[in-house]
Amino acid sequence: MDEIKLYDAVVIGVSAGGLAALEMILPRLDASIPVPVFVVQHIRPDADNFMAMHFDTHAKVKAKEAEDKEVPVHGTVYFAPPNYHLLVEFERTLALSTEERVNYSRPSVDVLFETAAEAYGEKLIGVILTGANHDGAQGLAMIKRCGGLTIVQSPETAEAEVMPVSAIEATEVDHVLPLDEIGDFINSVLMGEDA
Repeated sequence: MDEIKLYDAVVIGVSAGGLAALEMILPRLDASIPVPVFVVQHIRPDADNFMAMHFDTHAKVKAKEAEDKEVPVHGTVYFAPPNYHLLVEFERTLALSTEERVNYSRPSVDVLFETAAEAYGEKLIGVILTGANHDGAQGLAMIKRCGGLTIVQSPETAEAEVMPVSAIEATEVDHVLPLDEIGDFINSVLMGEDA
């Protein structure tokens, strides 16, 4: 087996069907995972913070909405707030932005993935889940170019397959997995059981 590669963060992008997809992943993550997890779920500009509150009570990891200039900590899932892009700055602090929509979306998966790839390089795991547009495909390709690990939900297990298919077409993805295997796989990679 190859030498175990340690990672410093996980980014997840999801759109249509996101709540059900995240229900299959986030509650499976071990409370002691040694990295922060950043999530962009396409949501309405006027949505509340239901996702963060829901997973804070239904997962072993902590969950919260990301705050501007926040320093992320391991074992915590950070959700992009409604109507804000979530970015990772070079020094690995979080930033929120109201810049123009990207791929018709704010928050945008590409914005999170591209900034996280610049900050974390090969120490990043990128995950694309169900969704009905192309957001995230270019960001995942950038994570791959920077040496990170790329995971895509198998399109046949996605409520909306456009996002997974676009990601698979955009880059040579490391792992295409059924939804019900992704959470355990991330756990095994982060806890040093797999590489």
